[in-house]
Amino acid sequence: MLQISPSILSADFANLESELARIATADWAHVDVMDGHFVPNLTLGLPVVEALKRVSPIPLDCHLMIEDPDRWAPQYAEAGGSSVTFHIEAAKDPVATARAIRAAGARAAFAVKPGTPFAPYADLLREVDMVLVMTVEPGFGGQSFMADQMAKVSEVREAVRRHGGEIWIQVDGGVSQDTIGQCVEAGADVFVAGSAVYGADDVPTRIDQLRALAAEHAHH
Repeated sequence: MLQISPSILSADFANLESELARIATADWAHVDVMDGHFVPNLTLGLPVVEALKRVSPIPLDCHLMIEDPDRWAPQYAEAGGSSVTFHIEAAKDPVATARAIRAAGARAAFAVKPGTPFAPYADLLREVDMVLVMTVEPGFGGQSFMADQMAKVSEVREAVRRHGGEIWIQVDGGVSQDTIGQCVEAGADVFVAGSAVYGADDVPTRIDQLRALAAEHAHH
């Protein structure tokens, strides 16, 4: 199933309730949590996630670009994240962290930065519900899509196929009408789009467009 997860990083932070309402037809609201340490940007944290949970029409997909996710990730599940993604580069005990996220009732996922290979972490597939392949360097919205990451997406898709089970593959960074087709063809099925969605004049129409483009490429 192809899913669209618009990133509220591109939304108006002063009006998050109405900005969430604009993406009510999407599958998820992608919430970028950045701590100013793991990435050079600072966004929002637990209290904001709790507040978003109260008003969001769709489930929250929390992407933790933070140090010490082993300590913090389970708290994001408790705060209302329906899916919680931690960065493999920051986790000291990814197995325990994934299990703690799941124990708190959320889907668990790990993310890999563009320079991080997937192969050393293939054994973690049994502990997670999703793998996020970053298609930009994490930290800032509006960067251009790195097509060279498509080989990694295909590698993850092949590993998931061998492993079996229902594990989603998410791409995040520069995903737009122009790039979503490549992502689908490489094997991704959850698409994070920030400026491509929030920069549109008509947000629900843009979400429909992205869905239609993804479906078109899925049937080739």
